[in-house]
Amino acid sequence: MTGRIYSIDAMRMVAMAFVVTIHTDLFRGVGAYGTPINFVIDSTARFAVPFFFLAAGYFFAHKTADGDPVAYFKTRAVRIGSIYAFGLALAAPVFLAGAVVREAATGGAVASVAVERLVAFASPLELLYYGNSVSVILWFLPALLFSLGLVCAFARLDAAEYLLPVSLALHVVGLLGSSYTMFVDVPLEVRDALFFGFFYTSVGYVVASRDWQPIAERSRRYLGATLLFGALHLAERYALGYASTGASITEEVYVASYTVGTALFAISLFVFLLSRPNLGRSTPLPSWGTYAVGVYVAHPAVLFVLERTAEALEFAGYDVEGTLLWHLVLTPATFFGALFVYLAAHRVGAIEIGGIHLPHSLARYVGRD
Repeated sequence: MTGRIYSIDAMRMVAMAFVVTIHTDLFRGVGAYGTPINFVIDSTARFAVPFFFLAAGYFFAHKTADGDPVAYFKTRAVRIGSIYAFGLALAAPVFLAGAVVREAATGGAVASVAVERLVAFASPLELLYYGNSVSVILWFLPALLFSLGLVCAFARLDAAEYLLPVSLALHVVGLLGSSYTMFVDVPLEVRDALFFGFFYTSVGYVVASRDWQPIAERSRRYLGATLLFGALHLAERYALGYASTGASITEEVYVASYTVGTALFAISLFVFLLSRPNLGRSTPLPSWGTYAVGVYVAHPAVLFVLERTAEALEFAGYDVEGTLLWHLVLTPATFFGALFVYLAAHRVGAIEIGGIHLPHSLARYVGRD
């Protein structure tokens, strides 16, 4: 496909809003219907992270169709790495300060806790690969980096035809180790590049590299498939989290994050968007899509501050976390607060939106996207 795909650009910001709702637990624990509503919202939102992997693989294929995949991967690696560094720079001080303040309030050993947190933040495997040493929310960026690296390796070795079978096999292992543990015990951390991101990035890459263009005349079929698989995904999560355990949907129970239905739901939605490339063109959403990554990296710190504020209010005798007003405010406050932080960082020259997310004085030494 040539030209800008407005539907994909528009969906970036929509998908990011759904990512934020996952982390804010919208309406969970509010009244009799809050948790069921949260379950539906959370289930719907699960397309978002796969969508970003799919889009990354798709555009990687387009960018490397007539060029060296390794050279382009290096450029992408610098940018992704700088975004991750920016996210860490925002989250680490806030999380560290929160731990220190909490320890000081209880009369604990502040220095010891600070050192422990700093050591945990610097844990090599968690910091550089799993991306969860500072905030588990930031896991996506290292996963994306390594997923693109794997796709690049297959492309460079002229083995792209093996991408789907290999990545699918690994993803099946990942699903068994996270959502279908009743069948087999996989003693590995599976929410990473190898067992999760690699599959979706490969699907996006293969769709683009095989030059398959979903046509507009079939967009209704693709939309119907999206709705059908979305319902299947919802039913599958309900079966895994509630029906199989005999628990009530109003209870706080484990619910699988990603399932077989997730893949069908996310991929069919992605295909629908490709079939309608001008969808959203007349709205501001495509231009806002460039800010999605900023909301992502900034919202862990913003959400942390808001949650600690709620705890302080509860300590003062105001239980706000269980109120409808708090849930109506928390998600937009997190989203727009993160957007404000991101734009402010750009305004003061700490980052370059759309480019290297490093101060200008450092960006010159690592090149530009």
